[in-house]
Amino acid sequence: MRGRDRFTKKEREREMGGIVLVSLLFCLLISAQWIEIASALKFGINYGQIANDLPAPTQVVSLLQSVNVNRVKLYDADPKVLSAFSGSNIEFIISVSNGNLSAMTDSSQAQAWVAEYVQPYIAGTRITCILVGNEVLAGDSASDQSNLLPAMKSIYQALTNLSLQNQVNVSTAHKLDILATSYPPSSGTFREDLASYLQPILNFLSQINSPFLINAYPFFAYSGDPNSISLPYALFESNAGQIDSNTNLTYDNMLYAQIDAVYAAMKAMGHTDISVAVSETGWPSKGDTNEIGASVENAAAYNGNLLKRVSMNQGTPHKPDVPVDVHVFALFNENSKPGATSERNYGLFYPNGTPVYNIGLQDTGSTGPTGVYFTSSSLESSTAKLMISYGMGILVLVVSIFF
Repeated sequence: MRGRDRFTKKEREREMGGIVLVSLLFCLLISAQWIEIASALKFGINYGQIANDLPAPTQVVSLLQSVNVNRVKLYDADPKVLSAFSGSNIEFIISVSNGNLSAMTDSSQAQAWVAEYVQPYIAGTRITCILVGNEVLAGDSASDQSNLLPAMKSIYQALTNLSLQNQVNVSTAHKLDILATSYPPSSGTFREDLASYLQPILNFLSQINSPFLINAYPFFAYSGDPNSISLPYALFESNAGQIDSNTNLTYDNMLYAQIDAVYAAMKAMGHTDISVAVSETGWPSKGDTNEIGASVENAAAYNGNLLKRVSMNQGTPHKPDVPVDVHVFALFNENSKPGATSERNYGLFYPNGTPVYNIGLQDTGSTGPTGVYFTSSSLESSTAKLMISYGMGILVLVVSIFF
């Protein structure tokens, strides 16, 4: 009997050990999931360089890493920037300028461009997309409009020749002026005079599985007609919202309405298979007297509220399960940009690396372009660390039981 009792005790110990080990694995799994959530918080930022007082690209690397920004869009393919970010694990969108569109229609020149600006850097710097031109169709250059799609195709073929077509997308960015109708969102349509350009571009994006990129600024709509447009609606702040009479969907902010208007316009051209991404959006912290709504308070509200939505992986009313993909404009105030005062005041940061306003950014006391971080990401990081600590605690418990 005593021998049987000892055997039963051992069985129970093994059973208990198995339960504890399963608990350990479960806790570690949860920890890993929290780590994944923390690292999955993705938003991008536009890194413009039309200024004479910006920090060196190597300093910008530290700044972006300190605030957990993991995607950057350039308006060119600056080798100094691409070299500086090697090994940073930050994703890059690079661009072919409008002035190069004509040259890029030549397949040999497109191949040379990719060989110069992509091939030498892609092993170390995560180049994920090439934008061919910016706001071309809303411009007044008929030659650029005609050259846009051939240039996109040439760049794509150059990537294919290097077996990079599955690693690097090809697209172009559009101004919302390409829409003829945007309200209600479900009635969105493209301009008839651009249909002959847009239809083949959409067909091409569908073929190569690339997104349709838009530069969307609720600021312009509000500033142009502040008596008709609610400021809280433009800023993602509490408001009654607007109901799309065709779908009964409620929109509590203008940006999401603009995105869904583009989805509707693409559907009208036969495409429901292309995602919409926001390549630019932002709000100026300063403007001229006629630029109504340009202020530090409104810029902080717009960008801060937008990034909260991004951190929630929120979709639009029409696409609730598709997180909104956003690149905020811009990283720095750029003092050499021409035009209205607002053009030089879209930055989240001053050139010395200090925030222009608080959108969940906190200064840890460091000086220069380091020492700030996004509190939402930090919270997730802390939670991940807590879960890891919990898992390790269970591991210690197992060790104490058996040894």
